[in-house]
Amino acid sequence: MNFNRSIFENRKIKKAPFLAAHRGVCGANIPCNTLLSYKIAVEQGADVVEIDVAKSKDGKFYAFHPGMEHVFLRSSKQISEMTSDEVESLYLVNSDAVRTSYKVPTLESVLKLLKDKVYINVDKFWTDVEGISNEIRKAGVEKQVIVKTGIDEKSLENVKKYAPDFMFVPLIHHKDTVTDSLIEKGVNIIGTEILFDKESDECISDEYIAKMHQKGLLIWANSIIYNEADVISAHHTDDISLLDSPDKGWGWLVDKGVDFIQTDWLLMLKDYLKKRDL
Repeated sequence: MNFNRSIFENRKIKKAPFLAAHRGVCGANIPCNTLLSYKIAVEQGADVVEIDVAKSKDGKFYAFHPGMEHVFLRSSKQISEMTSDEVESLYLVNSDAVRTSYKVPTLESVLKLLKDKVYINVDKFWTDVEGISNEIRKAGVEKQVIVKTGIDEKSLENVKKYAPDFMFVPLIHHKDTVTDSLIEKGVNIIGTEILFDKESDECISDEYIAKMHQKGLLIWANSIIYNEADVISAHHTDDISLLDSPDKGWGWLVDKGVDFIQTDWLLMLKDYLKKRDL
């Protein structure tokens, strides 16, 4: 990926959407959000690697999904309640809940690993916009980073104050009410991440996508399932792509004209797009 070109120029060059690897590529003995999971994602050809960020009680940043400590660390305490020494004394577990040799990586080490390789989608950015922005600048990855927050006033003001130059994607549920105002405010919005539970939602309509593309903006969609009870792509998912037909999941999103697809099954999605000559 050439980061001296804008993301819009890089998108025009690609026939297929950008493929985002959710928390890297993990499975078996390799936990998500580890340096190895990110390395695998890069080697498998991800365009974007999505990372989560958590902050320890003493202010150190880690690549970890807050609230999942009981799952991946078998800890009753959250990272926000631990010192950095406590965090770094713990080991992640594998898919059988067996302790591995992998530890929670620092955000600094992740940004160093991914520098000059892929776009980096920073999730949980809203938890500390100023602090995470400082880490991004220190690592020198400003041109690679795509940050996102919800559309609450506090998050948007913090983005404008601390990260006005970063590529920004607001999280849009059902209907977009913020894009035009963010452009007017001078936020570096590159598109929207759309979350929809029905095909009839405005944010996945042909009209909305065409309007965004006319403005030169991009659409991020998700085929991942984080929670089966929380529908974010009207069931056009990784699961339906693998269980039934990829045309019903990934293909439906591609045909809608989205510019990013976030997946947990990177190679399978790449193979499908190759068969479609994309």
